Amino acid sequence: MTNFRDGAAPAQLGHSLRRRHVEMIAIGGIIGAGLFVGSSSAIAMVGPAVIVSYAVAGLIVLFVMRMLTEMAMAVPGVQAFPEFARLGLGHWAGFMSGWLYWYFWVVVVAIEAIAGANIIHAWLPMFAVWQIGVALMAVLTAVNLLSTRSYGEFEFWLSSIKVAAILAFILIALGYVTGLTNPGAPTFANLVARGGFAPHGWPAVLAGVTSVIFALTGAEIATIAAAESTESSGMIARMTSTVALRILIFYVLSIGLIVATVPWTAIVPGISPFTTALATIGIPGGAWIMSAIVLVAVLSCLNSGLYVTSRVLFALAANGDAPQALVRVGRRKVPTRAILIASIFSYGALAASILSPTLVFTFLVNASGAIMLVIYLLIAASQLRLRARLERETPERLSIRMWFHPWGSLAAIAAMAAVLATMALTPDLSAQFYASLAPILMIGLALSLVRRGRKARGVDAATSPARRSASRS
Repeated sequence: MTNFRDGAAPAQLGHSLRRRHVEMIAIGGIIGAGLFVGSSSAIAMVGPAVIVSYAVAGLIVLFVMRMLTEMAMAVPGVQAFPEFARLGLGHWAGFMSGWLYWYFWVVVVAIEAIAGANIIHAWLPMFAVWQIGVALMAVLTAVNLLSTRSYGEFEFWLSSIKVAAILAFILIALGYVTGLTNPGAPTFANLVARGGFAPHGWPAVLAGVTSVIFALTGAEIATIAAAESTESSGMIARMTSTVALRILIFYVLSIGLIVATVPWTAIVPGISPFTTALATIGIPGGAWIMSAIVLVAVLSCLNSGLYVTSRVLFALAANGDAPQALVRVGRRKVPTRAILIASIFSYGALAASILSPTLVFTFLVNASGAIMLVIYLLIAASQLRLRARLERETPERLSIRMWFHPWGSLAAIAAMAAVLATMALTPDLSAQFYASLAPILMIGLALSLVRRGRKARGVDAATSPARRSASRS
Protein backbone atom coordinates (compact mmCIF):
# COMPACT_ATOMS: atom_id res chain seq x y z
CA MET A 1 0.00 0.00 0.00
CA THR A 2 1.28 3.47 -0.87
CA ASN A 3 2.18 5.65 2.08
CA PHE A 4 1.18 9.20 1.21
CA ARG A 5 3.36 11.32 3.48
CA ASP A 6 2.80 15.02 3.48
CA GLY A 7 5.60 16.66 1.57
CA ALA A 8 7.76 19.00 3.55
CA ALA A 9 10.04 21.74 2.41
CA PRO A 10 13.46 21.55 4.03
CA ALA A 11 13.35 23.28 7.40
CA GLN A 12 16.19 25.64 6.54
CA LEU A 13 14.21 27.46 3.84
CA GLY A 14 12.53 30.64 5.05
CA HIS A 15 8.79 31.19 5.19
CA SER A 16 8.45 34.90 4.53
CA LEU A 17 6.05 35.06 1.57
CA ARG A 18 2.52 36.17 2.34
CA ARG A 19 -0.65 35.48 0.40
CA ARG A 20 -0.44 38.73 -1.57
CA HIS A 21 3.09 37.81 -2.67
CA VAL A 22 2.16 34.32 -3.84
CA GLU A 23 -0.95 35.54 -5.63
CA MET A 24 0.98 38.17 -7.57
CA ILE A 25 3.82 35.72 -8.24
CA ALA A 26 1.31 33.44 -9.97
CA ILE A 27 -0.18 36.32 -11.94
CA GLY A 28 3.25 37.68 -12.81
CA GLY A 29 4.35 34.30 -14.11
CA ILE A 30 1.67 34.41 -16.81
CA ILE A 31 1.45 38.08 -17.78
CA GLY A 32 4.62 38.77 -19.73
CA ALA A 33 5.88 40.02 -23.05
CA GLY A 34 4.01 37.11 -24.65
CA LEU A 35 0.77 38.99 -24.05
CA PHE A 36 1.93 42.55 -24.68
CA VAL A 37 4.02 41.82 -27.80
CA GLY A 38 3.84 38.13 -28.77
CA SER A 39 0.07 38.27 -29.23
CA SER A 40 0.62 40.35 -32.38
CA SER A 41 1.89 37.30 -34.28
CA ALA A 42 -1.09 35.21 -33.18
CA ILE A 43 -3.57 37.89 -34.26
CA ALA A 44 -1.89 38.24 -37.66
CA MET A 45 -1.90 34.46 -38.12
CA VAL A 46 -5.49 33.73 -37.02
CA GLY A 47 -7.50 36.95 -37.27
CA PRO A 48 -10.29 37.90 -34.83
CA ALA A 49 -10.88 34.20 -34.08
CA VAL A 50 -7.65 34.34 -32.07
CA ILE A 51 -10.05 35.00 -29.20
CA VAL A 52 -11.08 31.34 -29.49
CA SER A 53 -7.42 30.27 -29.64
CA TYR A 54 -6.71 32.06 -26.37
CA ALA A 55 -9.87 30.68 -24.76
CA VAL A 56 -8.99 27.08 -25.69
CA ALA A 57 -5.38 27.49 -24.57
CA GLY A 58 -6.53 29.11 -21.35
CA LEU A 59 -8.95 26.27 -20.62
CA ILE A 60 -6.15 23.72 -21.07
CA VAL A 61 -3.94 25.60 -18.61
CA LEU A 62 -6.87 26.08 -16.22
CA PHE A 63 -7.52 22.32 -16.20
CA VAL A 64 -3.83 21.62 -15.51
CA MET A 65 -3.89 24.11 -12.62
CA ARG A 66 -6.98 22.36 -11.24
CA MET A 67 -5.09 19.06 -11.34
CA LEU A 68 -2.23 20.67 -9.43
CA THR A 69 -4.72 22.06 -6.92
CA GLU A 70 -6.19 18.61 -6.30
CA MET A 71 -2.75 17.07 -5.77
CA ALA A 72 -1.49 19.95 -3.63
CA MET A 73 -4.49 19.62 -1.31
CA ALA A 74 -4.17 15.83 -1.12
CA VAL A 75 -0.39 15.86 -0.51
CA PRO A 76 0.32 19.23 1.15
CA GLY A 77 3.77 20.69 1.61
CA VAL A 78 5.29 19.40 -1.63
CA GLN A 79 8.34 21.53 -2.28
CA ALA A 80 8.02 21.92 -6.07
CA PHE A 81 5.30 20.77 -8.42
CA PRO A 82 7.56 18.33 -10.39
CA GLU A 83 7.48 16.28 -7.18
CA PHE A 84 3.88 15.37 -8.03
CA ALA A 85 5.18 13.65 -11.17
CA ARG A 86 7.59 11.70 -8.96
CA LEU A 87 4.77 10.67 -6.61
CA GLY A 88 2.41 9.71 -9.42
CA LEU A 89 4.64 8.13 -12.05
CA GLY A 90 7.89 7.39 -10.26
CA HIS A 91 11.42 8.71 -9.94
CA TRP A 92 11.95 9.03 -13.70
CA ALA A 93 9.03 11.45 -14.07
CA GLY A 94 10.22 13.65 -11.21
CA PHE A 95 13.73 13.72 -12.66
CA MET A 96 12.54 14.52 -16.19
CA SER A 97 9.95 17.15 -15.27
CA GLY A 98 12.26 18.86 -12.77
CA TRP A 99 15.23 19.19 -15.13
CA LEU A 100 13.05 20.09 -18.12
CA TYR A 101 11.37 22.82 -16.10
CA TRP A 102 14.77 24.10 -14.95
CA TYR A 103 16.06 24.17 -18.53
CA PHE A 104 12.94 25.98 -19.76
CA TRP A 105 13.32 28.80 -17.26
CA VAL A 106 17.08 29.15 -17.74
CA VAL A 107 16.39 29.93 -21.41
CA VAL A 108 13.45 32.20 -20.51
CA VAL A 109 15.71 34.24 -18.19
CA ALA A 110 18.14 34.87 -21.05
CA ILE A 111 15.31 35.75 -23.46
CA GLU A 112 13.79 38.21 -20.99
CA ALA A 113 17.19 39.77 -20.24
CA ILE A 114 17.76 40.42 -23.96
CA ALA A 115 14.21 41.76 -24.41
CA GLY A 116 14.61 44.16 -21.48
CA ALA A 117 18.06 45.20 -22.68
CA ASN A 118 16.72 46.06 -26.13
CA ILE A 119 14.02 48.29 -24.63
CA ILE A 120 16.48 50.14 -22.40
CA HIS A 121 19.01 50.38 -25.25
CA ALA A 122 16.43 52.32 -27.27
CA TRP A 123 16.30 54.85 -24.42
CA LEU A 124 20.01 54.76 -23.56
CA PRO A 125 21.85 53.96 -26.80
CA MET A 126 25.24 54.74 -25.25
CA PHE A 127 25.12 51.32 -23.52
CA ALA A 128 25.48 48.09 -25.50
CA VAL A 129 22.66 45.54 -25.35
CA TRP A 130 24.90 42.92 -23.75
CA GLN A 131 26.00 45.37 -21.05
CA ILE A 132 22.41 46.16 -20.14
CA GLY A 133 21.46 42.47 -20.19
CA VAL A 134 24.30 41.57 -17.83
CA ALA A 135 23.37 44.46 -15.53
CA LEU A 136 19.69 43.45 -15.40
CA MET A 137 20.57 39.87 -14.49
CA ALA A 138 23.09 41.03 -11.89
CA VAL A 139 20.56 43.30 -10.19
CA LEU A 140 17.80 40.69 -10.08
CA THR A 141 20.21 37.97 -8.98
CA ALA A 142 21.12 40.27 -6.08
CA VAL A 143 17.42 40.72 -5.28
CA ASN A 144 16.97 36.95 -5.12
CA LEU A 145 20.10 36.50 -3.00
CA LEU A 146 19.02 39.16 -0.53
CA SER A 147 16.00 37.24 0.78
CA THR A 148 12.88 35.43 -0.37
CA ARG A 149 10.85 38.33 1.01
CA SER A 150 12.76 40.83 -1.16
CA TYR A 151 12.02 38.71 -4.23
CA GLY A 152 8.35 38.47 -3.27
CA GLU A 153 8.02 42.19 -2.58
CA PHE A 154 9.74 43.10 -5.84
CA GLU A 155 7.52 40.70 -7.77
CA PHE A 156 4.39 41.94 -6.00
CA TRP A 157 4.87 45.51 -7.20
CA LEU A 158 5.95 44.55 -10.71
CA SER A 159 2.92 42.28 -11.11
CA SER A 160 0.64 44.93 -9.63
CA ILE A 161 1.77 47.36 -12.32
CA LYS A 162 1.04 44.77 -15.03
CA VAL A 163 -2.43 44.03 -13.66
CA ALA A 164 -3.21 47.75 -13.33
CA ALA A 165 -2.07 48.32 -16.92
CA ILE A 166 -4.30 45.54 -18.26
CA LEU A 167 -7.32 46.74 -16.28
CA ALA A 168 -6.77 50.32 -17.47
CA PHE A 169 -6.50 49.13 -21.07
CA ILE A 170 -9.69 47.06 -20.76
CA LEU A 171 -11.63 50.07 -19.44
CA ILE A 172 -10.25 52.45 -22.09
CA ALA A 173 -10.81 50.01 -24.95
CA LEU A 174 -14.27 49.03 -23.70
CA GLY A 175 -15.34 52.66 -23.72
CA TYR A 176 -14.04 53.03 -27.27
CA VAL A 177 -15.53 49.89 -28.86
CA THR A 178 -18.95 50.50 -27.27
CA GLY A 179 -19.03 54.08 -28.56
CA LEU A 180 -19.02 55.71 -25.11
CA THR A 181 -15.76 57.56 -25.77
CA ASN A 182 -15.72 57.12 -29.54
CA PRO A 183 -17.27 59.93 -31.57
CA GLY A 184 -18.15 57.36 -34.23
CA ALA A 185 -20.25 54.24 -33.93
CA PRO A 186 -19.25 51.14 -31.90
CA THR A 187 -16.44 49.24 -33.59
CA PHE A 188 -17.55 45.64 -33.07
CA ALA A 189 -17.80 45.32 -36.86
CA ASN A 190 -14.02 44.85 -36.88
CA LEU A 191 -14.63 41.34 -35.55
CA VAL A 192 -16.19 40.19 -38.82
CA ALA A 193 -14.81 42.66 -41.37
CA ARG A 194 -11.93 41.84 -43.73
CA GLY A 195 -12.56 38.16 -44.31
CA GLY A 196 -14.92 37.34 -41.45
CA PHE A 197 -14.33 36.17 -37.90
CA ALA A 198 -11.98 33.37 -38.98
CA PRO A 199 -10.47 34.67 -42.24
CA HIS A 200 -7.89 31.87 -42.46
CA GLY A 201 -10.35 29.12 -41.54
CA TRP A 202 -10.84 27.16 -38.34
CA PRO A 203 -7.72 25.00 -38.78
CA ALA A 204 -5.77 28.24 -38.27
CA VAL A 205 -7.55 28.67 -34.94
CA LEU A 206 -6.15 25.32 -33.75
CA ALA A 207 -2.72 26.30 -35.04
CA GLY A 208 -3.14 29.54 -33.10
CA VAL A 209 -3.53 27.56 -29.88
CA THR A 210 -0.03 26.19 -30.37
CA SER A 211 1.44 29.68 -30.58
CA VAL A 212 -0.44 31.23 -27.64
CA ILE A 213 -0.52 28.45 -25.06
CA PHE A 214 3.10 29.05 -24.06
CA ALA A 215 2.28 32.65 -23.13
CA LEU A 216 -0.31 31.32 -20.66
CA THR A 217 2.00 29.06 -18.68
CA GLY A 218 3.49 30.21 -15.39
CA ALA A 219 0.71 30.02 -12.79
CA GLU A 220 2.34 26.83 -11.46
CA ILE A 221 5.06 29.04 -9.95
CA ALA A 222 2.66 29.60 -7.05
CA THR A 223 2.99 25.95 -6.01
CA ILE A 224 6.77 26.44 -5.78
CA ALA A 225 6.49 29.70 -3.85
CA ALA A 226 4.03 27.99 -1.47
CA ALA A 227 6.94 26.10 0.13
CA GLU A 228 8.22 29.45 1.45
CA SER A 229 4.88 30.98 2.34
CA THR A 230 3.33 31.67 5.73
CA GLU A 231 -0.04 30.63 4.29
CA SER A 232 -1.41 27.11 4.45
CA SER A 233 -0.84 24.84 1.48
CA GLY A 234 -4.62 24.56 1.10
CA MET A 235 -4.98 28.31 0.71
CA ILE A 236 -2.22 28.40 -1.90
CA ALA A 237 -3.69 25.43 -3.77
CA ARG A 238 -7.11 27.07 -4.02
CA MET A 239 -5.49 30.30 -5.13
CA THR A 240 -3.73 28.63 -8.06
CA SER A 241 -6.97 27.75 -9.85
CA THR A 242 -8.65 31.10 -9.16
CA VAL A 243 -5.61 33.02 -10.39
CA ALA A 244 -5.54 30.95 -13.60
CA LEU A 245 -9.23 31.74 -14.15
CA ARG A 246 -8.67 35.46 -13.67
CA ILE A 247 -5.74 35.43 -16.07
CA LEU A 248 -7.85 33.61 -18.66
CA ILE A 249 -10.44 36.39 -18.38
CA PHE A 250 -7.73 39.07 -18.62
CA TYR A 251 -6.23 37.53 -21.75
CA VAL A 252 -9.47 36.84 -23.59
CA LEU A 253 -10.95 40.25 -22.74
CA SER A 254 -7.89 42.28 -23.68
CA ILE A 255 -7.26 40.38 -26.94
CA GLY A 256 -10.96 40.54 -27.81
CA LEU A 257 -11.00 44.29 -27.28
CA ILE A 258 -7.87 44.73 -29.42
CA VAL A 259 -9.39 42.98 -32.45
CA ALA A 260 -12.64 44.91 -31.89
CA THR A 261 -10.75 48.22 -31.73
CA VAL A 262 -8.32 47.70 -34.61
CA PRO A 263 -8.84 45.79 -37.88
CA TRP A 264 -6.82 42.62 -37.50
CA THR A 265 -5.02 43.38 -40.77
CA ALA A 266 -3.49 46.47 -39.12
CA ILE A 267 -1.69 44.35 -36.50
CA VAL A 268 2.00 43.96 -37.36
CA PRO A 269 3.88 40.95 -35.92
CA GLY A 270 6.54 42.08 -33.48
CA ILE A 271 4.83 45.38 -32.68
CA SER A 272 2.65 45.45 -29.57
CA PRO A 273 -1.03 45.31 -30.57
CA PHE A 274 -1.75 47.23 -27.37
CA THR A 275 0.32 50.12 -28.79
CA THR A 276 -1.60 49.94 -32.07
CA ALA A 277 -4.93 49.94 -30.23
CA LEU A 278 -3.96 52.89 -28.01
CA ALA A 279 -2.85 54.84 -31.09
CA THR A 280 -6.20 54.11 -32.76
CA ILE A 281 -8.09 55.24 -29.67
CA GLY A 282 -5.98 58.41 -29.59
CA ILE A 283 -4.04 57.99 -26.35
CA PRO A 284 -0.98 60.27 -26.54
CA GLY A 285 2.37 58.63 -25.85
CA GLY A 286 0.90 55.15 -26.24
CA ALA A 287 4.09 53.70 -27.70
CA TRP A 288 6.23 54.97 -24.82
CA ILE A 289 3.70 53.81 -22.23
CA MET A 290 3.59 50.30 -23.68
CA SER A 291 7.39 50.11 -23.89
CA ALA A 292 7.56 50.91 -20.19
CA ILE A 293 4.89 48.31 -19.36
CA VAL A 294 6.62 45.67 -21.49
CA LEU A 295 9.85 46.43 -19.63
CA VAL A 296 8.04 45.89 -16.33
CA ALA A 297 6.64 42.60 -17.65
CA VAL A 298 10.11 41.51 -18.76
CA LEU A 299 11.70 42.38 -15.41
CA SER A 300 8.92 40.50 -13.62
CA CYS A 301 9.46 37.33 -15.68
CA LEU A 302 13.22 37.67 -15.29
CA ASN A 303 12.84 37.99 -11.53
CA SER A 304 10.53 34.98 -11.31
CA GLY A 305 12.72 32.98 -13.67
CA LEU A 306 15.75 33.34 -11.41
CA TYR A 307 13.61 32.38 -8.41
CA VAL A 308 12.08 29.33 -10.09
CA THR A 309 15.33 27.95 -11.51
CA SER A 310 17.00 28.12 -8.11
CA ARG A 311 14.11 26.50 -6.21
CA VAL A 312 13.65 23.69 -8.72
CA LEU A 313 17.39 23.01 -8.63
CA PHE A 314 17.18 23.03 -4.83
CA ALA A 315 14.29 20.52 -4.94
CA LEU A 316 16.17 18.29 -7.39
CA ALA A 317 19.16 18.25 -5.04
CA ALA A 318 16.89 17.44 -2.08
CA ASN A 319 15.69 14.39 -4.02
CA GLY A 320 19.20 13.30 -4.93
CA ASP A 321 18.90 14.34 -8.58
CA ALA A 322 21.43 17.19 -8.35
CA PRO A 323 24.63 17.71 -6.30
CA GLN A 324 23.89 17.69 -2.57
CA ALA A 325 25.89 20.89 -2.08
CA LEU A 326 22.96 22.74 -3.66
CA VAL A 327 20.66 21.84 -0.75
CA ARG A 328 22.52 24.21 1.56
CA VAL A 329 21.15 27.67 2.26
CA GLY A 330 22.74 30.91 3.40
CA ARG A 331 22.06 32.82 6.58
CA ARG A 332 19.20 34.64 4.85
CA LYS A 333 17.39 31.31 4.35
CA VAL A 334 17.81 31.29 0.57
CA PRO A 335 19.50 28.56 -1.51
CA THR A 336 22.48 30.75 -2.40
CA ARG A 337 24.37 28.14 -4.38
CA ALA A 338 21.33 27.12 -6.40
CA ILE A 339 20.64 30.78 -7.24
CA LEU A 340 24.22 31.36 -8.36
CA ILE A 341 24.33 28.16 -10.45
CA ALA A 342 21.04 29.05 -12.14
CA SER A 343 22.33 32.57 -12.77
CA ILE A 344 25.59 31.27 -14.27
CA PHE A 345 23.76 29.02 -16.72
CA SER A 346 21.44 31.88 -17.69
CA TYR A 347 24.51 34.06 -18.26
CA GLY A 348 25.74 31.32 -20.58
CA ALA A 349 22.49 31.44 -22.55
CA LEU A 350 22.75 35.24 -22.59
CA ALA A 351 26.30 35.00 -23.96
CA ALA A 352 25.05 32.62 -26.66
CA SER A 353 22.47 35.22 -27.68
CA ILE A 354 25.26 37.76 -28.19
CA LEU A 355 27.98 35.56 -29.69
CA SER A 356 25.83 33.25 -31.80
CA PRO A 357 22.31 34.68 -32.09
CA THR A 358 21.42 32.84 -35.29
CA LEU A 359 22.78 29.42 -34.36
CA VAL A 360 23.28 28.52 -30.70
CA PHE A 361 20.74 30.88 -29.13
CA THR A 362 18.10 30.19 -31.77
CA PHE A 363 18.52 26.48 -31.08
CA LEU A 364 18.20 27.04 -27.31
CA VAL A 365 15.00 29.03 -27.80
CA ASN A 366 13.52 26.53 -30.25
CA ALA A 367 14.50 23.64 -27.99
CA SER A 368 12.37 25.09 -25.21
CA GLY A 369 9.30 25.46 -27.43
CA ALA A 370 7.36 22.31 -26.51
CA ILE A 371 8.92 21.72 -23.09
CA MET A 372 6.10 23.15 -20.97
CA LEU A 373 3.48 21.03 -22.73
CA VAL A 374 5.55 17.91 -22.10
CA ILE A 375 5.78 18.86 -18.41
CA TYR A 376 2.05 19.53 -18.25
CA LEU A 377 1.40 16.14 -19.85
CA LEU A 378 3.47 14.49 -17.11
CA ILE A 379 1.51 16.42 -14.48
CA ALA A 380 -1.82 15.35 -16.01
CA ALA A 381 -0.77 11.70 -16.17
CA SER A 382 0.43 11.94 -12.57
CA GLN A 383 -2.92 13.31 -11.46
CA LEU A 384 -4.74 10.35 -12.98
CA ARG A 385 -2.44 7.88 -11.22
CA LEU A 386 -2.48 9.69 -7.88
CA ARG A 387 -6.25 10.15 -7.97
CA ALA A 388 -6.80 6.42 -8.44
CA ARG A 389 -4.46 5.57 -5.55
CA LEU A 390 -5.94 8.22 -3.27
CA GLU A 391 -9.51 7.06 -3.92
CA ARG A 392 -8.43 3.52 -3.16
CA GLU A 393 -6.35 4.19 -0.04
CA THR A 394 -7.05 7.62 1.50
CA PRO A 395 -10.13 9.20 -0.13
CA GLU A 396 -10.51 11.64 2.77
CA ARG A 397 -7.52 13.56 1.38
CA LEU A 398 -9.47 14.59 -1.73
CA SER A 399 -10.95 17.81 -0.37
CA ILE A 400 -10.73 19.47 -3.81
CA ARG A 401 -11.29 17.37 -6.91
CA MET A 402 -10.51 17.72 -10.59
CA TRP A 403 -13.55 18.66 -12.65
CA PHE A 404 -15.34 15.88 -14.58
CA HIS A 405 -12.83 13.23 -13.47
CA PRO A 406 -11.47 11.31 -15.30
CA TRP A 407 -12.82 12.84 -18.50
CA GLY A 408 -11.60 16.35 -17.71
CA SER A 409 -8.03 15.12 -17.26
CA LEU A 410 -8.23 12.92 -20.35
CA ALA A 411 -9.62 15.81 -22.40
CA ALA A 412 -6.73 18.04 -21.28
CA ILE A 413 -4.22 15.32 -22.19
CA ALA A 414 -5.85 14.86 -25.61
CA ALA A 415 -5.86 18.62 -26.21
CA MET A 416 -2.17 18.95 -25.30
CA ALA A 417 -1.28 15.99 -27.50
CA ALA A 418 -3.21 17.64 -30.35
CA VAL A 419 -1.28 20.88 -29.83
CA LEU A 420 2.03 19.00 -29.98
CA ALA A 421 0.94 17.16 -33.12
CA THR A 422 -0.08 20.45 -34.71
CA MET A 423 3.32 21.90 -33.84
CA ALA A 424 5.03 18.99 -35.56
CA LEU A 425 2.92 19.43 -38.70
CA THR A 426 2.95 23.26 -38.91
CA PRO A 427 5.93 24.53 -40.96
CA ASP A 428 6.45 27.64 -38.82
CA LEU A 429 6.42 25.63 -35.58
CA SER A 430 7.91 22.27 -36.51
CA ALA A 431 11.47 23.48 -35.85
CA GLN A 432 10.51 24.18 -32.23
CA PHE A 433 8.87 20.79 -31.85
CA TYR A 434 11.80 18.77 -33.16
CA ALA A 435 14.41 20.94 -31.42
CA SER A 436 12.57 20.31 -28.14
CA LEU A 437 13.37 16.63 -28.51
CA ALA A 438 17.07 17.42 -27.93
CA PRO A 439 16.85 18.45 -24.24
CA ILE A 440 14.31 15.68 -23.61
CA LEU A 441 16.70 13.07 -25.01
CA MET A 442 19.69 14.60 -23.19
CA ILE A 443 17.89 14.62 -19.84
CA GLY A 444 16.67 11.09 -20.52
CA LEU A 445 20.28 10.03 -21.12
CA ALA A 446 21.32 11.75 -17.89
CA LEU A 447 18.59 9.84 -16.06
CA SER A 448 19.93 6.56 -17.46
CA LEU A 449 23.45 7.42 -16.28
CA VAL A 450 22.19 8.41 -12.81
CA ARG A 451 20.29 5.14 -12.51
CA ARG A 452 23.34 3.11 -13.50
CA GLY A 453 25.48 4.99 -11.00
CA ARG A 454 23.00 4.41 -8.19
CA LYS A 455 22.62 0.77 -9.11
CA ALA A 456 26.39 0.34 -9.01
CA ARG A 457 26.43 1.90 -5.52
CA GLY A 458 23.45 -0.17 -4.39
CA VAL A 459 21.23 2.89 -3.90
CA ASP A 460 17.48 2.77 -4.59
CA ALA A 461 16.89 5.20 -7.48
CA ALA A 462 13.43 6.03 -6.19
CA THR A 463 14.61 6.98 -2.72
CA SER A 464 15.87 10.51 -2.26
CA PRO A 465 18.28 11.60 0.46
CA ALA A 466 15.51 13.68 1.97
CA ARG A 467 13.17 10.69 2.15
CA ARG A 468 15.86 8.42 3.53
CA SER A 469 16.42 10.99 6.26
CA ALA A 470 12.68 11.23 6.91
CA SER A 471 12.33 7.47 7.13
CA ARG A 472 15.07 7.33 9.78
CA SER A 473 13.51 10.05 11.91
